[in-house]
Amino acid sequence: MTVVRSTLPEEALGVTGTALQETLVDLLGLSLVGKQAHWNIVGPRFRSIHLQLDEVVAAARAHSDTVAERAAALGVPPDGRPETVAATFALPGAKEGWLRDNEVVELIVSALDAAVGRLRERIAATEKPDPVTQDLLISITADLEKQRWMFEAENHPGDNASS
Repeated sequence: MTVVRSTLPEEALGVTGTALQETLVDLLGLSLVGKQAHWNIVGPRFRSIHLQLDEVVAAARAHSDTVAERAAALGVPPDGRPETVAATFALPGAKEGWLRDNEVVELIVSALDAAVGRLRERIAATEKPDPVTQDLLISITADLEKQRWMFEAENHPGDNASS
């Protein structure tokens, strides 16, 4: 049953719909990884990283809503069901139990690296089929790269040498 007709040709819609669905799963999963780390972080940098994780989660959730609404606007029903996310999520996830603060930083940097890499592939794929979706994916990538930078700076080894 078609509820919303797309403004895109069928072939373009296929590429765009796939890019949006995969991005939706990545973002929903990223928000869950961030919350899992948020609840289980321990160590001397607990508070600052605990709060920083909320920023990543908020960004991932906000972007996931925008991505889902873009898909719906194009006539592609977004699928954010838990079983879909569990079956198709491909980013690094948290291990069970308590996580040291430095492990959390490494995990989030790794998950953001993977998410950004996957987004860049989708940016390339949507260039011709749907520049509007491409623009959305570019914006999300810029935000996730900023989050990645902030986390990566957390584990930079200290040194007393001046540059």
